Amino acid sequence: MFNKLAFIEEKYEELSQKISDPEVIADIDSWRKLMKEHSDMTPIVEKYREYKAVMQTISDAEEMLLDKPDADFEELLREEINEAKSKITPLEEELKILLIPKDPNDDKSVIVEIRGGTGGEEAALFAAELFRMYSMYAEKKRWKIEIMNSNATELGGYKEISFSVDGQGAYSRFKYESGVHRVQRVPETESQGRIQTSAASVAVLPEVEEVELEINQNDLKIDVFRAGGPGGQCVNTTDSAVRITHLPTGLVVSCQDEKSQHKNKDKALKVLRSRLYELMEAERNASIAAERKSQVGSGDRSERIRTYNFPQGRVTDHRINLTLYKIDAIMDGEIDELVDSLATYYQSEKLKASGNE
Repeated sequence: MFNKLAFIEEKYEELSQKISDPEVIADIDSWRKLMKEHSDMTPIVEKYREYKAVMQTISDAEEMLLDKPDADFEELLREEINEAKSKITPLEEELKILLIPKDPNDDKSVIVEIRGGTGGEEAALFAAELFRMYSMYAEKKRWKIEIMNSNATELGGYKEISFSVDGQGAYSRFKYESGVHRVQRVPETESQGRIQTSAASVAVLPEVEEVELEINQNDLKIDVFRAGGPGGQCVNTTDSAVRITHLPTGLVVSCQDEKSQHKNKDKALKVLRSRLYELMEAERNASIAAERKSQVGSGDRSERIRTYNFPQGRVTDHRINLTLYKIDAIMDGEIDELVDSLATYYQSEKLKASGNE
């Protein structure tokens, strides 16, 4: 591990010099690529230097002890050594985690799809609340949200809604949200005051650039139709809505939120590209290691991942058995504690897996 860290530090120093070179800066694309590489290495190098400083402190103090100092100074030196030694193991664990290869999609923007599941209108209302929760979370991160497609109900819920979240690292935070979210509460539509269980499924797809995945236009069947809203209400009076079918896979994507057919087609293609990418990644991951079901990337949407219990004011994430009694704050987009806990858990799982290989 330490040979690898020394190599990374050496490369980091070379990159630091390169990104300051006027000739390199003049080539903006190459400079950005080098800056990205430099930025990715920074936390590893900083932590490694912190580790080396601790080891140097121990070495210096032990050397001073060889000179047989007076009792008070000896006690001070031994305290310094013990304090420094207590930092070694935590720093080594942090370095191991930092050396785990990053998910190549982590820096990407995302497309999130929410669908009301079992529970009828109550499930649709819960889907709308999840959309609000994610919108508020994105707003706190200063990320931009854009609705790609939606199918609203008369009571203000969503049978389904898909939206993009545009921001550096959005996928690294949203990827843990894929799965079935369950809600337990007394619905507004329930006159008897009985608690009902409903569910909504969430799919999180990394946004894929055209250069990463080219779609053959001959594989597409494109239909246009008139967009409609809840209760037969027309969104507009022209055939601007677009439905794209990818013939080889049978994937179907619709988009009707824009009044322009061209914009709806662009949005639908963006969603289709991300779904195709997810399909390819799922096939690739399955062929690489079917036994790693516990790791992030299985993306099993049928798996119940979280329960929101309103009468008890709690949210439980079943993957890590974490329960937080702050449902109002969470529904207002305060989900960092959940995401951080999940990230830590899956990093440690990857660390265990890499240690067994």
